[in-house]
Amino acid sequence: MLNLGMPITLVLDNARYQKCRIVTALASQLNIELLYLPAYSPNLNLIERLWKFVKKKVLYSKYYPNFSEFRNAITHCLNQTHTTHKKELNSLLRLSFQAFKKCELVPI
Repeated sequence: MLNLGMPITLVLDNARYQKCRIVTALASQLNIELLYLPAYSPNLNLIERLWKFVKKKVLYSKYYPNFSEFRNAITHCLNQTHTTHKKELNSLLRLSFQAFKKCELVPI
């Protein structure tokens, strides 16, 4: 037990290795809830949103003559996440969801 005085929920992206017996047993032993994101839901996974942002800033319509320059461009963009890109990322990486209560499902 971790004895933190509050429940712990770990959000995972549904990779197979995250569902193995060792992970689930240890989480249970430590009283950690494992919450798996639904399959094919990249918008719920913040790292996917960040990667989409980096690709837009660094990769789209840009040519890098070698791998070193390509890697440096990505690193430079990531290093500016808390300065130059902070305002744009604050809205992009926000967990804001719309909840629907008592919705009727329309058959297709």
